Amino acid sequence: MQQLAQTFGVDWPHLIAQVVSFSIVCALLYRLAYTPVLAMLARRRELIAQGLVNTEKINAALAAIEVRREQTLSAARDEAASIVEQARTLGRRMHEQETDKAVAAANRILLRARAQAAAERTQLMATARRDLGRLVVETTAAVAGRVLTDDDQRRLAEETTRQLKAA
Repeated sequence: MQQLAQTFGVDWPHLIAQVVSFSIVCALLYRLAYTPVLAMLARRRELIAQGLVNTEKINAALAAIEVRREQTLSAARDEAASIVEQARTLGRRMHEQETDKAVAAANRILLRARAQAAAERTQLMATARRDLGRLVVETTAAVAGRVLTDDDQRRLAEETTRQLKAA
């Protein structure tokens, strides 16, 4: 082996010094560089894993919020439809009530007009009878050529009134 080492030019003290020196550099690099880098990479893996877990939680929370939002919107739509239907029903009822009030008012006006017409007719008939009785008395007095007494005038007026009522 010695011959082989001399053939290749191996200098054992330098080789051992270089191996020791390399070992020290490797140990220092392992201790000062490689271990902190591995620790940093482990922390990054943990942070990434935690981020993925948080992302999953956030996605689940968003899905739950979306379901609640849809439920709330559905409930709001149902309530709005109910309110609209109530408003329509109330509108129809108010329309019917106002129509009934208008019909009742029109009927009252019609009844008042009929009563007023009947009263005016009665008054006109009484006036016509009185005037007609007076005219009959005056005409009879003019035809008979004499002045009628109060009893004659009353009798003629009553007779004329009876005949008018019969007609």
